[in-house]
Amino acid sequence: MEKNNLTRKELTEAVAERLGYPRSTCADIVDTFFGTMKTSLTNGDPIKIVHFGTFTLRDKNPRNGRNPRTGESILIKKRKMVSFKPSKKLREQIND
Repeated sequence: MEKNNLTRKELTEAVAERLGYPRSTCADIVDTFFGTMKTSLTNGDPIKIVHFGTFTLRDKNPRNGRNPRTGESILIKKRKMVSFKPSKKLREQIND
């Protein structure tokens, strides 16, 4: 089973096809959308997209890990990560 990723270029083409705008304009729209999302998450603000889901930033505590090559024990530092929780409507569509 081959998995295909949806790329920025494919998103741009889909927006251009749907709206009838030039691809360069649609590329700016897509870039602006993702740039705004990055800025919001960097500032620690959650992003809620109705009928899609919510992106939030969460802290991961430091923990002990292991280097798989050497077997050496290491400390994985405290860090932040983006978490996504799909909306009820999206979950239902995926599971139908």
